Amino acid sequence: KTTLIDYPGEIASIVFTGGCNMRCPMCHNADVVLHPGQYPCIADEYILAYLDECQKKITGIVLSGGEPTLSPALEPFLRELRKRPIKIKLDSNGLKPDVLEYLFNENLVDFIAMDIKAPPEKYDLLSGVPIHMNLIQRSIDLIRSSGLPYEFRTTVVPNHLRPEDILAIGTWLHGAERYALQQFHPKHCLNPDFDRLSPYPAKVLEEMKTSVEPHFETVVLRGV
Repeated sequence: KTTLIDYPGEIASIVFTGGCNMRCPMCHNADVVLHPGQYPCIADEYILAYLDECQKKITGIVLSGGEPTLSPALEPFLRELRKRPIKIKLDSNGLKPDVLEYLFNENLVDFIAMDIKAPPEKYDLLSGVPIHMNLIQRSIDLIRSSGLPYEFRTTVVPNHLRPEDILAIGTWLHGAERYALQQFHPKHCLNPDFDRLSPYPAKVLEEMKTSVEPHFETVVLRGV
């Protein structure tokens, strides 16, 4: 009901949608991705009533997952949210650029965060499925030209993403507004083998942050 870390600058609530079109081995929402039916479905009316009750406290809402752009309920829910004085953030993996473009054109999003799994040559490895990189690139371009506040972010998976990979992402996204490096946490990963990985020390993430700072307006570390 309350999160201080998922929407920059806002006190937010977060809603998770079930199902995803990626199978990222490091994903810690594995059951939301693979077995969403095991969770109770929270009615829109309940969420909206809570937000109405907490208008003075909750200033933002985050739609995350899973992958929200797969849900046919996303648009009508966003339209209900738009009737309220609350800021809307959408988290996405970028595989549905047509949906993103529509939501942007309809003014249904205030902030967009897109996961960048890896540099292009490693994308399949860390997305867990074959990826059409033209879809990823189109989403990146749409976000950068949307006029909305936005964030690209990468979970730094030890051994699989090295300093040179993070620098390659920086070069790829050069000039973007905001980039977040997220610490990997080996807990309930979609691929159980990843639970045995040891996260990079904070010092290594600090060095990665320093290396990519020339490519972005703002670079932040998260979860360190």
